[in-house]
Amino acid sequence: MRIAIDAMGGDHAPRAHVDSALAAAAEWPDTQLILVGNPEKIQPLLGSDAPGNISIEPASEVIESDDEPVKAVRRKADSSMVVAGRMVKEGRADAMISSGNTGALMATGLLVVGRMAGIERPGLAAMFPTLDNRGLLALDMGANMDAKPEQLLQYALMGSIYRSKVHGIAKPRIGLLNVGTEAAKGNELTKAAFDLFEQAPINFVGNVEARDVLEGVCDVIVCDGFSGNILLKALEGAASSIFKLLREELTSSLKAKLAAAVLKPSFRRVRDRMDYNEYNGAPLLGIKGLVVKGHGSSDAKAMKTAIRQTRTAIGNRLIASLADEFSGK
Repeated sequence: MRIAIDAMGGDHAPRAHVDSALAAAAEWPDTQLILVGNPEKIQPLLGSDAPGNISIEPASEVIESDDEPVKAVRRKADSSMVVAGRMVKEGRADAMISSGNTGALMATGLLVVGRMAGIERPGLAAMFPTLDNRGLLALDMGANMDAKPEQLLQYALMGSIYRSKVHGIAKPRIGLLNVGTEAAKGNELTKAAFDLFEQAPINFVGNVEARDVLEGVCDVIVCDGFSGNILLKALEGAASSIFKLLREELTSSLKAKLAAAVLKPSFRRVRDRMDYNEYNGAPLLGIKGLVVKGHGSSDAKAMKTAIRQTRTAIGNRLIASLADEFSGK
């Protein structure tokens, strides 16, 4: 399998992408990793003894984080992100990963790779850690700020297939993000979506409140992009604030420091269970090829996780399964 990596996108590019590629190449020798970007910046980091399953695809431009997405994709045809997308479209790569500009990546998916037949609007999916260690797939996380009930149903179907194919869950439990668990709760969008979900061939478990999403009550949570992006950032912000508060309290006095020393292994396990690096790699579902978004601040560990998730999706024919579902085969 061949994975194109946008080596110039993200806060820690290209170092994090090169380091992750080196680690992944050693662990998975059957995978061809193609670093897309400026060879003059990538090659020195690879060194002279890089493994044979790593190569460089030259790209002379970079889409910056503050670039206007659609304009950047159209005007920067030789950017590392667009070149990687073109490789997927042309069949020279089985998937692409980028930690760059999210809006530009979505534009690349739509304008370069192309939307899958039968899909109205692609959705950005993201994995969250849960207390039962099964993880939670959430979509849409911001690809579309406004959505129709029928589009939420498509997200539910795509999310169910993703968890089945990539994570091996036989009957993924699908939840609908709402302000209450009762069927009559919510706005017109969620009420209409609820009715569609009940009639669909999915394992629908009903409405789920935001406070319960990490409790393991479902395997997929569906929402519009506006609500999903707020949920994502609220959870990330809450986790960051809690760990910051803990650090302050556990270093506030000698007694607290002694207690922290005793509890350090437990705190480390909690941190590891909630580490987004272990869940990095959000696929843009509904695109004709596999397009994966890495967190903008992804380090080498997080990028390797994204590569692992992408390999699994390729190996389990995720895109083909989605295409079959929505083409009526």
